[in-house]
Amino acid sequence: MLAAPLAHAADATVSSPVLFGIPVDFILFAATLLGVALFHHYVLQVALTGLVTITTYKVLFTGFKTGAGIAGFGAHMAHEWVLLANLLGLLVGFALLARHFEDSGVPEVLPKLLPEGWLGPFMLLVIIFVLSGFLDNIAAALIGATVAASVFKRKVHIGYLAAIVAASNGGGAGSVVGDTTTTMMWLDGVSPLDVVEAYIASAVALVVFGIPAALLQHKHMAISRDFQAAHHIDWARVGIVIFILVGAIITNVTVNLKFAAAADHFPFLGAAVWVALLLAVPLRKPEWSLVPGAFKGSVFLLSLVTCASMMPVEELPPASWPTALALGFISAVFDNIPLTALALKQGGYDWGFLAYAVGFGGSMLWFGSSAGVAVANLFPEAKSVGQWLRHGWFIAVGYVVGFFALLAILGWQPHEKHKDTAPSTAQVQPAKPAAVAPAPTPAIGSPGYQ
Repeated sequence: MLAAPLAHAADATVSSPVLFGIPVDFILFAATLLGVALFHHYVLQVALTGLVTITTYKVLFTGFKTGAGIAGFGAHMAHEWVLLANLLGLLVGFALLARHFEDSGVPEVLPKLLPEGWLGPFMLLVIIFVLSGFLDNIAAALIGATVAASVFKRKVHIGYLAAIVAASNGGGAGSVVGDTTTTMMWLDGVSPLDVVEAYIASAVALVVFGIPAALLQHKHMAISRDFQAAHHIDWARVGIVIFILVGAIITNVTVNLKFAAAADHFPFLGAAVWVALLLAVPLRKPEWSLVPGAFKGSVFLLSLVTCASMMPVEELPPASWPTALALGFISAVFDNIPLTALALKQGGYDWGFLAYAVGFGGSMLWFGSSAGVAVANLFPEAKSVGQWLRHGWFIAVGYVVGFFALLAILGWQPHEKHKDTAPSTAQVQPAKPAAVAPAPTPAIGSPGYQ
């Protein structure tokens, strides 16, 4: 699956055995992903089995970048635990947030605001797209899925669920606060203006996949309009939703700008969401019964993320637009955070193309992004790779059309050596030579993980 374009990159501290020219690590990971695709009713068991198998293989035979054996595994997890804790806190916390929003009464009012016919579901995708630009894309996807569950009486087509995930991921691709990967670029010295061009590709993709998805949903179940019913909005719950989202944004910006180094040692973002949830308990209690199901779905994603973090990917092919295009497909099955980190280290990319590729690409599979996993937790029927690909085929088409639209409009304009020209936010002594100034450390625990 993803092993072929990256097979030559396996140059870890301990040489990894290969089979048919492919490192065994990749074969085990590919087998895990294939198991998820084939046995979608047992995805958690498959993911945990893959995690145990890969971990055992690494401990006994190859070791980790951080060392060999159990000690190396412990050091590796010490480096990864903050990202995993942040994702766990966000996924479970935003499931409770989505229920607050659903119980607020706002989803029942929205049908009066959305246009009639297929334009209604299309405009809902546009709203999700816009929200994701300044909110977390997990929250945007969950809010969109919650609204869809209400206005379509929970009869939401799996193709439309895929479109909701794609709209949230595409909407965050051009904003440095809308996705984990773009936040990493920003912290690494990439200008937000170099990332915002991704919106050209995302907007084109939105039209390409949004129209067929809206037509599909309208045929499956039209918007339910009950104009006779008096809908009451619980403004306390609306306030709680805003409070949690604003708190997450403020925490993310503050930590990334002021305490970037500390973000590698504590899951500030996940903790901030839960602090806000608990502070709001005296006003309105969350639906605690949702926690076990959300936790189970989150463990599945964390298992795949942990497996991906152990793959011996040390470098990428030379930076070019074909490489960026391929990374979009790879990010559907491979953790896009280490892919982005490697691309930043390598340099030579057009960051708008890379932001679009790694941000939007995960939409092509339901487990390809945290937004997709969060939506699948609300709609378990979405946990089928075959059905997702069959009914959400327009997502891959939209990705390719959007990519080449950006290529035709702006062309490939690589940005070389951005670290040499971007001043470090941690540098307070201007007399220090640039060659020895510490490079800013990316904080990988931001909310829009895919």
